[in-house]
Amino acid sequence: MSLTEFEMFQDRQRSNWVRLRTLNALRWFAIAGQTIALIVAVEVFSLELEVGLASMTVGASVILNLVYGFVFPENKRLKEREAFGMLVFDIVQLSILLYLTGGLNNPFAMLLLAPVTIAATVLHLRSTLLLGVTAIAVTTVLSQFSLPITAATGVELALPGLYQFGFWLAIVVGVVFLAVYARQVTTEMHNMGDALLATQLALAREQKLTDLGGLVAATAHELGTPLATIMLVSGELKGEAVEGTDLHDDLVLIHEQAIRCKEILHSMGAAGKDDLHLRQVPIEALVREAAAPHLGRGKEIVFHFGAEDLLDKRHPIVPRRPEIIHGLRNLIQNAVDFSDTHVEVTASWTETEIRVRISDDGAGFPPSVIGRIGDPFVGRRRVTVDSQKRPGYSGMGLGLFIAKTLLERSGARLKFRNASQFTKTSGAVVDVVWPIAIFTEISDGALGENQNFTAF
Repeated sequence: MSLTEFEMFQDRQRSNWVRLRTLNALRWFAIAGQTIALIVAVEVFSLELEVGLASMTVGASVILNLVYGFVFPENKRLKEREAFGMLVFDIVQLSILLYLTGGLNNPFAMLLLAPVTIAATVLHLRSTLLLGVTAIAVTTVLSQFSLPITAATGVELALPGLYQFGFWLAIVVGVVFLAVYARQVTTEMHNMGDALLATQLALAREQKLTDLGGLVAATAHELGTPLATIMLVSGELKGEAVEGTDLHDDLVLIHEQAIRCKEILHSMGAAGKDDLHLRQVPIEALVREAAAPHLGRGKEIVFHFGAEDLLDKRHPIVPRRPEIIHGLRNLIQNAVDFSDTHVEVTASWTETEIRVRISDDGAGFPPSVIGRIGDPFVGRRRVTVDSQKRPGYSGMGLGLFIAKTLLERSGARLKFRNASQFTKTSGAVVDVVWPIAIFTEISDGALGENQNFTAF
């Protein structure tokens, strides 16, 4: 991934804060619930509460919501400090209300979990920790200090000490568990979203390169005839002109430049063509094209091609699709990066499947992460190996994720393992397996029928 794309991901994460309208709507819902709870407690159950102070506490939330609604637009996205401040206010406001209505004897004390859960999904870890500590602190204070709830008969309503301690412990455990759980799920969602966006960018880039190759090939084809005519005419005129004259020298120059243009177009046309012969290619050609950018990087890449127990040794024809080329290229790049001296790329096929195996002679995958290889942001085999093989490299795991996603999109199954698990050799091994029916349905083992020409 390029630096610009990585910065885009970072900006996306930094700007992924909650909207003001969302928090205001949640606060209006809380205000309605608090108001209804106070009315029911006083009018229905005839409980004696500090109604005036409690109403003022609820009114503070009403005033804050009104101020935010008039001062800021509803679609305003809150920054880190702004969202943190609003959630701290919610905890403090609810704590004061609970203090006035029995503390932990009030069953609505469990609502202290809500601001911490919201913080875990939208704020950074530091802000979430501060809010969690604040919620635990006010819960502890409320367990010791609060105004009592008195029934109409004058009896104070209070839980036994053991139940109060259990309620306090449940809230503390809930704050920690919900914060950790919500943050872990949200982090994985963000990582997956960023990784999928990187995959789309990589596929789009590969598609543009493929389209550009077809355009170049078409240009070379169209200009071939005029250049041939120029070469023919200039050659004939050059033979008729007197040597040593300006006319003869000009014709020689024209002829040489026409030859040069032909050579340039021929080299450009070799980069890609938009015809059936390059829409569908033998598996060998596809694998060699994927490995081409890494052939001159100082590591030996050895190719092996062959059928397994088949009388027909012809190479299967597969579609030349950008996602397959880019996925295999990423896997080969990873093998070259971590190999010691050489990389082996083996393509084999049977009557039911096509297999491409990429192996290297490096240190292999660490057992601790081999089960998670291919997940986004699980990127490095070993820190020491990385620092030796790729100085200054700090991978995010997007390369293998992109390769895995693109190849699975083409119908392949991927398996990551270490060669030392089955043989005496070391190094990482990646198997990419396609059911051969996927390709035969597309190509039918041929390059297509000849196209009819229309007479003019």
